[in-house]
Amino acid sequence: MPDLRNCRRCGRMYNYIGGPPICIDCRNADEEVFKKIKEYLYENPGATLSQVALDCDVTVEKIKMFLKEGRLEITDGANIILECERCGKSIKTGRFCNECQNQIHHDFSGTIAKKEPEIKKQTGVSMRYLNKNFNQ
Repeated sequence: MPDLRNCRRCGRMYNYIGGPPICIDCRNADEEVFKKIKEYLYENPGATLSQVALDCDVTVEKIKMFLKEGRLEITDGANIILECERCGKSIKTGRFCNECQNQIHHDFSGTIAKKEPEIKKQTGVSMRYLNKNFNQ
């Protein structure tokens, strides 16, 4: 049975298949905005957050969303500070600093290793996680 939800942005119903809780039209609109910002930054390296927002007619919040998603990165000497959501350390992109990403990965790996026999016993299904390097 499909998972029908209302888009958090436009309110329309859509078939949720994972990812952000927005419909495909809103996702496509975000992609267009991202392309516009990416092209602007390519032509104007080192532009400030306010310059990008003003010249691209995009909200600062939208740009920060792309930073947190790891799609944009703050350059050295920029006038914006992005903080790790776990420890508060200054970061250039994403939600967590490298140390916190590694700790979260370690904690998650330990939890999975402890729970896997119990889950397999309950469901009869085994699972595994992909060991990804978060420092890339």
